[in-house]
Amino acid sequence: MGMHGSAHIVWDWNGTLFHDNDAIIGATNAASAELGLEPITLEQYRALYCVPVPKFYERLMGRLPTQAEWELMDQVFHRYYTEHRLGCGLTDGAADLLAGWRSTGHSQSLLSMYGHEDLVPLVRGFGIEAHFIRVEGRTGPSGGSKAEHMVRHLEALIGVKPGRTVVIGDAADDAVAARYVGAQAVLYTGGSHSRASLEEVGVPVVDTLEEAVAEAGRLAA
Repeated sequence: MGMHGSAHIVWDWNGTLFHDNDAIIGATNAASAELGLEPITLEQYRALYCVPVPKFYERLMGRLPTQAEWELMDQVFHRYYTEHRLGCGLTDGAADLLAGWRSTGHSQSLLSMYGHEDLVPLVRGFGIEAHFIRVEGRTGPSGGSKAEHMVRHLEALIGVKPGRTVVIGDAADDAVAARYVGAQAVLYTGGSHSRASLEEVGVPVVDTLEEAVAEAGRLAA
């Protein structure tokens, strides 16, 4: 349960707590290769990435993928990612920051668009599950937006107030989801978006998770 009146952080997983850029880029290029597209770099990915994900592929292809193309690329992406995520770890300092925030008496949860059945054992494997009052991944089809998931996520957190909640993520969609529920957001440049694209959203943008937690504490005060 959340602590009544305390500050709360909703963490994103991929590209935020979990430093999986290499696996993401490899999986994106593997999926794109199915349609004959050229591979892209991390910098190109950060400049183009957006949600819903089919819109990202539209930027790569010059048109929206057909339903069959999207399903093929989604399948290839997840197969490649599942194989290569094993070589990825937590973002530097993440475990200590989670422990530190919890030790202050504040609460935190994890909401990801990564599949729930894959997310939970991954989080558990890093020994950080106990820091969260709720760990939640996507249970429906991939490719959607985070906003509706955020509504249900906060509704399940007893005692957590949206006005004292800060979402920390690496994508514009994290800020959109926060705004949708009346929370605030801090965006981290180490994941899927360039700093320039994050700054367009109009929320604080930071280069480290340590800065993100400090800013979250200030915003939720």
